[in-house]
Amino acid sequence: HCNFEFDLCGWKKDENGDFDWNLRTSSTTKMGTGPATDHTLQEPSGHYIFIKSSFLQLPGQKARISSPVLSRRNKNCKVCGGVILFYYHMYGAHIGSLIVYQRTMAKHEKILLNLTGNQGNFWQRKALILAGDGGEDFQVVFEGIAGKGPKDGIALDDLTFSREC
Repeated sequence: HCNFEFDLCGWKKDENGDFDWNLRTSSTTKMGTGPATDHTLQEPSGHYIFIKSSFLQLPGQKARISSPVLSRRNKNCKVCGGVILFYYHMYGAHIGSLIVYQRTMAKHEKILLNLTGNQGNFWQRKALILAGDGGEDFQVVFEGIAGKGPKDGIALDDLTFSREC
């Protein structure tokens, strides 16, 4: 489980990104960019990761963050495919996209979720089933794609893998 209150919990900037997901709080940001609070604590001082469309990023540029390598060889993980649970906040008139991939060690990426545009000014829960039959190690990659609005951003919080993968 990662609530981003202290660090990125082993999630790392992905080599295929153009810019970065950043750890931040709502109390340090300008009004109108991102959520008013984090999801974990429901406080402006709580942390989450965020990408913001800005003059530094061109629309279509990508920020990618990848999970630690997960192994299905763990006996607790073999029971089912496993699930990733997370909360997202995508609000703004010109928001970009959020794409979630499952990536094998051979770098094959399967899209688990593709969201584009304004999803509302609140945190939403999503559960995605992780595919596979147990043999191959994998990672989950979150890709945020910059939109056109300078105040629009995408936030993620409370990333949890079930089944102790």
